[in-house]
Amino acid sequence: MKKLMSFIVISVALSQVSAQKIIHQEIFSTKMNRKIKTVIITPEPQKGTTYPSVYILHGYSGTPDRILKQDIPDLARKAQEYKTIYVLPDGNYNSWYVDSPMVKDSQYQTFIGKELVEFIDKNYPVKAEKKFRGILGWSMGGYGAVNIGTVYNKTFGIVGSSCGALDLASFGPGYTQYNVDKVLGPATTVNRSFLTDSKTQLMASAEQRYIFDCGTEDTQMIGMNRSFHKKLTDLKIQHLYIESPGRHDDQYWSRSLSEQLVLFDDFFRH
Repeated sequence: MKKLMSFIVISVALSQVSAQKIIHQEIFSTKMNRKIKTVIITPEPQKGTTYPSVYILHGYSGTPDRILKQDIPDLARKAQEYKTIYVLPDGNYNSWYVDSPMVKDSQYQTFIGKELVEFIDKNYPVKAEKKFRGILGWSMGGYGAVNIGTVYNKTFGIVGSSCGALDLASFGPGYTQYNVDKVLGPATTVNRSFLTDSKTQLMASAEQRYIFDCGTEDTQMIGMNRSFHKKLTDLKIQHLYIESPGRHDDQYWSRSLSEQLVLFDDFFRH
């Protein structure tokens, strides 16, 4: 009986070790002087092994938990399949992932691009090289991923945007509807450094991989994505641009994000 009980205990312990982990943490931001809810998903831990990492930024009004339940519901399985650690920070509903000149405790560009990366590098078995670190997002998170990824171009090797809000200057009513004005002020006076167009000079020499996609029925985002694609093409900045049928909804970005994560995995492997 003792031998049987020992076998059961050992079996349970091994099953716990072999499963990928979904970890909820509150990570302190020095710049914002507060803790930010973050979800970290790891593959099955292998002693002495380090993994690529991808930072995934949710859209307007989203949360890390919604990513797991609705936006990319098989993300834990993907962590195991691609042997990648996924980091899902909470973007505080409508932060737009910027260092806000108006709201002192909304400094998400610095938190994600520097503080969070440093925390993950220190506490998780990730590969620390730029080549093995990516950032990805959709809608508001697409804007955030491109801007954070390009500013921190020595940190991230691959940057992805799905149906991203890539041109705040042409956002129209969406600028106030989605509370951009709450973190950046009126559209008429927004600092040009917050516009994605201002990042093209960085992109030209950053030695990064860029992926953009958008649904052809996404009436709000398709025009600005096409315009940004044309600008990058005219400037001869290498990137992958994809259009496919779809609206601005979770049915579209759930599929497109899964496809981008395949491309991220390929980038890490080659």
